Amino acid sequence: MAKLPAFLDMYRALIASPSVSCLNPEWDISNKAVIDQLGQWLTALGFEVQIEALESQAGKYNLLARIGPAHLSGGLLLAGHTDTVPWDEGRWTRSPFELTEADNKLYGLGSADMKGFFAFVLEALRELDLSKLTKPLYILATADEETTMAGARELHRFANLKPEYAIIGEPTNMVPVRMHKGHSTDCIRITGRTGHSSDPAAGLNAIEVMHQVITEMMELQQHFKDNFNEPAFKVPYPTLNFGHIHGGDAANRICACCELHMDMRPLPGMSIDLLDQLLHARLGELQKRYPNAIAIEAMHPPIPGYACAADATLVKLAERISGHAAEPANYCTEAPFVNQLGCETIVMGPGSIAQAHQPDEFIRLDEIKPALSQLKSIMENLCFNLKPNNAEPAQ
Repeated sequence: MAKLPAFLDMYRALIASPSVSCLNPEWDISNKAVIDQLGQWLTALGFEVQIEALESQAGKYNLLARIGPAHLSGGLLLAGHTDTVPWDEGRWTRSPFELTEADNKLYGLGSADMKGFFAFVLEALRELDLSKLTKPLYILATADEETTMAGARELHRFANLKPEYAIIGEPTNMVPVRMHKGHSTDCIRITGRTGHSSDPAAGLNAIEVMHQVITEMMELQQHFKDNFNEPAFKVPYPTLNFGHIHGGDAANRICACCELHMDMRPLPGMSIDLLDQLLHARLGELQKRYPNAIAIEAMHPPIPGYACAADATLVKLAERISGHAAEPANYCTEAPFVNQLGCETIVMGPGSIAQAHQPDEFIRLDEIKPALSQLKSIMENLCFNLKPNNAEPAQ
């Protein structure tokens, strides 16, 4: 048995290392301390550890750890992100960087979403005889999931990473998630011509043009509803949401600039290119009517949707061990990028997604023992020639 700190001590150390990812550089913090700590613990367990600096984000790192005889292929990848969202000091009632036990809960930034997952994985590994592996076991820790998903976009940096199965430990209350929608965010910017409001025809009012743009976008919303459907989701069609709009600076001036930010969430199987083509096609006539006035810009690299087959081996195993049928999710994860490795991929981890990005984030103490048992059982089923007693649904 490898010498590791106690479970809560590992949890405490992970929470104590800030690793915020934020597009605002004043908030953004390197994840190197978390990566180095995970590397030390995994090395102590006998894993071969590879740490790669991201090419796209300075000061950010991915880690891949592997254990098992070198000639073995396939196996299981357990993946998670090491970053958290920023915290609102005015809304937290306790330190976000101190693991606080109270009210039968563990509080701390990342306790559920999702640095705590690595403490669960390490604790489960502690109880296994890793010398008896019959398939490789991989641990992946990524950077910047909460912003650009830059870490998940650079998995090609790890040569010969070809697991057969992958579990991303986002907080799902240990309910297996086998599909979720994608996500893209676009800015539509109207550049008009200003002038005095007493003669509106002398300029080009960007707000009036934006009114026509929004009309087209609402028709695109209806097109989504009429032509695409995946009944597994509560909202079974791709969505389009107007999230932010700003234009003009005074009532007595013709508005020269108006900007709309909106997001679209494609269904699994819909290509991001198709979504982009539909958007541009809908605005094509308006762009001809107002040359050089309507610009469409992606605000971040898009995230595709993903799905794992309902009858996949990993889905069926996770359903049996968890005692829950697999579900879809409305939020995005790194699953589409991990799935591109060619493995069956699900999202499944301790804690509740309701705690993600919330002040006083927590995980319940009564979740710990069942989650550890289920993670251990999954590893035993997929990476050892064992028939563990706890492969049945946890009580």
